[in-house]
Amino acid sequence: MYASLVFASAQTVYHSLTVGLLERALAEQAPHAFDVYRSFSLTLDRRNRLEPDVLVARAGADLGPKGTRLLPDDVCLVAEVVAEDSAERDRDAKPRKYAAAGIVHLWRVEEEDALPVVHTYALDPATRTYARPPASSTTASS
Repeated sequence: MYASLVFASAQTVYHSLTVGLLERALAEQAPHAFDVYRSFSLTLDRRNRLEPDVLVARAGADLGPKGTRLLPDDVCLVAEVVAEDSAERDRDAKPRKYAAAGIVHLWRVEEEDALPVVHTYALDPATRTYARPPASSTTASS
């Protein structure tokens, strides 16, 4: 059995504020059938347990008040705020793992001109990879 250690460095003010803003916005807008978690453990499989910055799961999926993890079948969205020291993991390794576990939606939040920009992705079930959802088109009626 192999193990790897990932040391977390101190969060920047930007990262902390962005995660908090995202958590509050999702909690305010999510239907009652969902709960929003910040930095909560998600067990993807026997060898992968990650802590997304924010995740949305079906209500009651926390396995009780003493639960310490969620499972992929209960989670519909994970959001990662890209940090300078974890950019490769946030942009590549984590999305691949979330997709393999079947998490339907991924939001990657990048800092652009000191503001958060959310890049949204949806799981393609055939390839188990994330793709940008098609832009919605509006047709004007005559």
